[in-house]
Amino acid sequence: MRFLSVPLCIIIVFLCGCTKENAVLTAKTSGNPVFEGWYADPEGAVFGSEYWIFPTWSADYKEQVFLDAFSSTDLVAWEKHPSIIDTSRVSWANKSMWAPAIIEKDRMYYLFFSANDVQRPGGPAWDENDTSSHSGGIGIGVSDSPGGPFRDYLGKPLISDFHNDAQPIDQFVFKDTDGTYYMIYGGWGRCNQAILNDDFTGFVPWDDGTVFREITPEGYVEGPVMFLRKGIYYFMWSEGGWGDPSYKVAYAMAKSVTGPFERIGTILQSDEDIATGAGHNSVINTPGTETWYIVYHRRPIPNEGRDHRVTCIDTLAFNDDGTIRQVRMTFEGVAANPIR
Repeated sequence: MRFLSVPLCIIIVFLCGCTKENAVLTAKTSGNPVFEGWYADPEGAVFGSEYWIFPTWSADYKEQVFLDAFSSTDLVAWEKHPSIIDTSRVSWANKSMWAPAIIEKDRMYYLFFSANDVQRPGGPAWDENDTSSHSGGIGIGVSDSPGGPFRDYLGKPLISDFHNDAQPIDQFVFKDTDGTYYMIYGGWGRCNQAILNDDFTGFVPWDDGTVFREITPEGYVEGPVMFLRKGIYYFMWSEGGWGDPSYKVAYAMAKSVTGPFERIGTILQSDEDIATGAGHNSVINTPGTETWYIVYHRRPIPNEGRDHRVTCIDTLAFNDDGTIRQVRMTFEGVAANPIR
């Protein structure tokens, strides 16, 4: 047996140490998807010192009878909070619980969701015999904890009709700097904006007396979201078909919460080396920092099912003029980032 020289031994030990360190660094990223299971339409939020994600359970419409939530202190290790609300607690809901949005107000948590994939006569999926979609819309659950359980707040949908031809789905709630809460929602290629009243039981009319103002930007399909950064209001949405590779995220910028909103361009779309059908996003900002993330769903490659969608998180970055850089989808996700 031949003995290794001392310098060579030192090199080997150093390399082994580097390998172990690299493994540790790799383990300190979220990875994509960030948690197991078929989940889509993720709503990202920060409550206290925790990050939260509220997604849609991606399955057949009749199986979508509950919503789960996930929490993390560092974006890497996620805790599942199962069935924070389900159709047994919402008398008017029977299927298609979609696209949750959540807001904290007066130490209570309000979870907005759509249910039943409500249709109307003459609509693209109207079935006279399928009464499960003849009623429904956007509802609210309420709880004293973001992890639920949530109870039905109103006992009926907040929005059940098709205002400006927008299907009542894909709701997002935005709190402006003056404390006003706005709802932005809509499917079927139409988007409305409305002002929520103080107790979230209805809406405050606009100055012209209307309640639902259409703000549909060019290319809009569904999945609206809004955030504010350095005095600029960013309005994001999904374009293309939710069930195919054409799905993508576009955005507009404005100096006011009410616009006008002009489409800037797309920032997230299919990448044949990573995934397809990337869309229906939300945005998370680590409090007190300029660290931003985009939370979204995408379709793994190869994809063998319509509902095979997973929730992912990647970095959201900005140019000097405030425009958003193209999002680079990754398998690594993002680095651990506890809230301080």
